[in-house]
Amino acid sequence: MTLPDATFLLTAFATLFVVVDPPGLAPLFVALTRGADAAHRRAVALRACVVAAGILTLFGLAGEAVLGFLGISMDAFRIAGGVLLFLTALDMLFERRQPRREGQQPRHPEDPSVFPLAIPLIAGPGAIASMILLTGQAGPGWAGVLAVHLVMGLTVALAFLFLLAAAPIERALGRVGTNVVTRLLGLLLAALAVQFILDGLRGAGALG
Repeated sequence: MTLPDATFLLTAFATLFVVVDPPGLAPLFVALTRGADAAHRRAVALRACVVAAGILTLFGLAGEAVLGFLGISMDAFRIAGGVLLFLTALDMLFERRQPRREGQQPRHPEDPSVFPLAIPLIAGPGAIASMILLTGQAGPGWAGVLAVHLVMGLTVALAFLFLLAAAPIERALGRVGTNVVTRLLGLLLAALAVQFILDGLRGAGALG
């Protein structure tokens, strides 16, 4: 079996890095885990990255077959992801976390690891579509598929490192700064969610 050339691997890494955007995850992670201690944040970050890697591996190995078996198009997946992400953005914008607003800590801290961190922020429609396309372009045999998944693993590992750097970011911002960033990122997340929905509608031909 022949490994893909270096150009393909660099292209695969650049594609996944841009789509996943590990640096952009850190401030979102701060907003989603505000009030959690360091141990809880590490656990959330690790769980999110493991789940995301598993999802991307599944779709990299059998993405088209899975969606086809379920009768789901990638455009429908984008729209669904956009709707769910928009609901999260509303929580961030309007601070719909009653226990924290009332100054009470919940018995179990909120766990955003599976949603929205693992999916759709890390393993979102763009990353899933990229895995399907890259494994299809990797050439015959398992060597190319394995290489693409190793590149994906590197990208997710970098995302984990950026998530771990979220605590210093929060300390630098302070409480007021974190509140401002949470609202701003909620607005940006809402825009990203709308873009997911528009891309799905456009791909389905609903927007011409």
